[in-house]
Amino acid sequence: MKVRNGLAIASGALGLMLASPVSMAAQSVTLDIALPQLDVAEYHKPYVAVWIENSKRKSTQVAVWYDVDMREHEGKEWLKDLRQWWRRGGRSLDLPFDGLTSATKGPGAHVIDTQLNSALAQLSDGDYTLRVEASREVGGREVLSIPFSLPLSAEILPVTVEGKSEIGRVSLRLEDE
Repeated sequence: MKVRNGLAIASGALGLMLASPVSMAAQSVTLDIALPQLDVAEYHKPYVAVWIENSKRKSTQVAVWYDVDMREHEGKEWLKDLRQWWRRGGRSLDLPFDGLTSATKGPGAHVIDTQLNSALAQLSDGDYTLRVEASREVGGREVLSIPFSLPLSAEILPVTVEGKSEIGRVSLRLEDE
């Protein structure tokens, strides 16, 4: 997914600015994550991690949702069940981490924008993969991947992938501010 139309990304306080030689439009990058309503006897909200990997698999953390309210930080014990995220940098994080960590989310549509735009602003032009991993106690585990290139192009977004079990639809898109 190489960009050849002259679009460039610049970081700003409100997100990323998508600039073309003809006009200037303020747009932010948004990640939509749908968690399905599962018909199971014992449902636990999933732990979810989102990160970006470059072509050398170096990771940039975007978000992690886990049970931050458990006594004595017991929720951190189960983060290793997010196996790929754990190996790609999760184990080296000192959690909770402001701007990255939040509580688990239940079924429904969820949006990550501020953290994603901050992470993207740290990256140079090149090829990347956005990964979303979910793991649920007494449930399954699933990882979805969205390849993309920086600078981003409105011509290639939105990109949507569909999960099969623990994650529903995940969409990377541009949104006018």
